[in-house]
Amino acid sequence: MPFSRASDLSAEVSAKADGRTLDTPSLLARLEGIPFSRWHLRARLIVGSATFFDAFDALSLAFVLPVLVRLWTITPAEIGWLIAIGYLGQFVGALVFGALAERYGRIRSVAGATALMSLMSIACALAGNFATLLTLRLIQGIGVGGEMPVAATYINELSKARGRGRFFLLYELIFPIGLMTTGQIGAVLVPTLGWQVMFLIGGIPGLLVTVLLLRLPESPRWLISQGRVADADAVIREIEAAGPGSGIQDPGSESRPAIDSRLPTPDSRTIRARATELFAEPYRARTLIVWILWAAAYFITNGLNNWMPTLYSSVYHLSLAAALRAGTFNNIAQVAILIVCAFAIDSVGRRRWTLLGFIAGAALLAMLGTFAAHSVTAVIALVTLSYGIVGSVNAVLYLYTPEIYPTRMRALGTGAATCWLRLASAAGPLFVGYLVASRGTAAVFLMFAGAGVVGAAAAAGMLETRNKRLEELAP
Repeated sequence: MPFSRASDLSAEVSAKADGRTLDTPSLLARLEGIPFSRWHLRARLIVGSATFFDAFDALSLAFVLPVLVRLWTITPAEIGWLIAIGYLGQFVGALVFGALAERYGRIRSVAGATALMSLMSIACALAGNFATLLTLRLIQGIGVGGEMPVAATYINELSKARGRGRFFLLYELIFPIGLMTTGQIGAVLVPTLGWQVMFLIGGIPGLLVTVLLLRLPESPRWLISQGRVADADAVIREIEAAGPGSGIQDPGSESRPAIDSRLPTPDSRTIRARATELFAEPYRARTLIVWILWAAAYFITNGLNNWMPTLYSSVYHLSLAAALRAGTFNNIAQVAILIVCAFAIDSVGRRRWTLLGFIAGAALLAMLGTFAAHSVTAVIALVTLSYGIVGSVNAVLYLYTPEIYPTRMRALGTGAATCWLRLASAAGPLFVGYLVASRGTAAVFLMFAGAGVVGAAAAAGMLETRNKRLEELAP
């Protein structure tokens, strides 16, 4: 049933604090008017550290498997299960922690997800057989899948309208850096220190990050949505105090940016979001479009990421070292292009970057599928470039998705959308295996090009969100 708003869009949550009347519009205006400061940098670094270990834990298995295959005599089918079980856990985690974040807050939820994935990483290091590791990876996946959408929601809610894209994507840059770092650490340490070291590195620092997360204040926007305006005021005053000159801005000062009275403000009642609201107006079309975008983008990138080292080795006959090195180019390209994206996104816009990213990625992959798949040099160059471009779209989706939902359902909507990346990440490698055996690598690249075309078609229907307040985009 669609969400029922109060009788007037200008309904305000208000309270008294230190003799002052606090109301939703003034709190949001103050939040929008705070310049970037050391407070924002600290929050972004701490939450970014959790996201770094999310990436580390997600990819660590890839560098453990070559050892465990020999040590435990793991069959190809069991390898498939170890990879797939993590995605299953991530699917569950995205839904569970998205819902928990709406009820109990962003900070407690992201800290809980980080603690779970870190504890399970340490437990994985102690696993003595395949069945135990399989179970632990399933549970760890719940934490891995839950951390990222809630963290993205929190960072998004701290941002003001102007510059939100750059502010967010500089945080999001940490995820591909985590993937890139995992590969380098795994290649160096696993042969010398053993497979357990990967899980220990992913787990022990994560527990410290959990403590730091719990010391961060809750999202003011979430507090306002819960009717806790006095608590929101306290957080906003803390952020104001850390600004230039460390002066606390007087809520009644004329220097405070004026809020547009035409814009809707949150409802005065505390209302729990329901999953069915994702399909109610005006969010139905947004939900369907963003689900397609997530599925298409990650079908391409995770399909390429999981398979290209194997294809370089088995089809193009590169040595193992050369194949692994060529595979790392993907994440290096993603980091480089994402840096450009971070500084351009607020000018170019979310819709245009996503649309052009899918078109460019599809064109490069179509070139491989039609006439260039026979050349290993062309494959490395075009796959690396297409992965980097579409990989930047992945990051933009973490920025865009929280923007299109209201505070009461922002984490829930983002978590539900990321479930499609889990499904696509599992489906992509399966299709690659079938096509390589039956049609060859050219067909693989044409399949990924087709996914890019689907993504571009969905991107054409995106809502442009740059430089707009979250409350304006999704009241």
